[in-house]
Amino acid sequence: MKLNYKRTILVGFAFFLISAFWQAYDTIIPLILTNKFEMEQVWSGAIMSLDNIFAVFLLPLFGTLSDKVNTKFGKRTPFIVVGTVLAAVFLAILGFIPSLVAFIAVLLLSLLSMATFRSPAVALMPDVTAKPLRSKANAIINLMGTAGGMLVLGISIIFKTDEKGKTDFSAYLISVGIIMVLALVAFIFTVKERLWSAEADAENERLERERAPETDAVSEKRDLTKGEFISLILILASVALWYIGYNAVTSKYSVYASKVLQVPYNVTLLVAQGAAIVSYVPVGIVASKFGRKRTILAGVLMLTAAFTAASFIKVGTPEIVMYALFALAGIGWATINVNSFPMVVELAKCGDVGKYTGFYYTASMSAQIVTPIFSGFLIGKLGWWVFFPYAAIFTGLAFVTMLFVRHGDARPEKQGALEALGGADD
Repeated sequence: MKLNYKRTILVGFAFFLISAFWQAYDTIIPLILTNKFEMEQVWSGAIMSLDNIFAVFLLPLFGTLSDKVNTKFGKRTPFIVVGTVLAAVFLAILGFIPSLVAFIAVLLLSLLSMATFRSPAVALMPDVTAKPLRSKANAIINLMGTAGGMLVLGISIIFKTDEKGKTDFSAYLISVGIIMVLALVAFIFTVKERLWSAEADAENERLERERAPETDAVSEKRDLTKGEFISLILILASVALWYIGYNAVTSKYSVYASKVLQVPYNVTLLVAQGAAIVSYVPVGIVASKFGRKRTILAGVLMLTAAFTAASFIKVGTPEIVMYALFALAGIGWATINVNSFPMVVELAKCGDVGKYTGFYYTASMSAQIVTPIFSGFLIGKLGWWVFFPYAAIFTGLAFVTMLFVRHGDARPEKQGALEALGGADD
């Protein structure tokens, strides 16, 4: 069984345009709020957290709704088309709005538009991919998303969005909207959702019959067993825990680097991102050989080790040490990220992939709402020394919860001595 890389790349155009939007949103909206509308940082931060708050409630809703839709274009495609067009239009309009109230209103509409298709877009990959190949496919999807973000970053350099005091970002936002629409056009004319989903369903059914030939209705929708339900809760708890640790670092490292380490932050973050990019595909291959759970556990160990070691970095520490630790963190994060989502949707039954995609995002987004506030509170009370230990503790806890997961793994392509470690599926 081999992954159809061409199909996966084409499906990845949906994730490409999603990442393009969020790259622009995360970098430009704060500048508009502070530079153009002269908003205080605390209120700017509150508005910037709205996307995560929306996500907690709306991603599961629209993921479940897309499970129930059945059109000639498929389940997910109608959501992707309508949501992308609306989000691109609202994003382009934002640069021309002179009133803060009107700006926030249109911003909310753009976030709502993104929420309508984010879960359906992500759910499309497992829809059209046989279960054992989903880690490999998710690696390609992540690469497509990274490409979208990097393209928008490149355009931001052309439009000089980092100029001090800049308030006019209209041309840049229009350009990002155009990129989103072009990616959507490529998606519409190349992705055959209904056909590819039917083929993946047939392959999954064949695999299930090989595993349990006595089962006559392998595709029949049924409730999770007690063991599967416990594994789902443990996986989602693990997702929340490692996001609490990881996002605490990514959301405050720029301040930590300048105030505590007194070094530029951008190079070390680029090293981490670069290490993650080159790791995506190899990590997917490793997971297909040794299983997703073991691969994730290795990634969590790498991330925890990197954060623990970073706790001892001081002013004057050689930059090469920092680069090495951030590269390790990037590889660890890629190892986790590529395999965790496929584990969640592996437990989804017939017609529930969008719903389970929503579960995954509820766990991750809830963590990203809580951790900047909680870590900021601890830093304010105890000092910056808690910065990396805080992250290491929560990623370490994620290792513990993940260790007890017994379902959601794909069958490794080859079994060996490692099968005895980490627990196989019940």
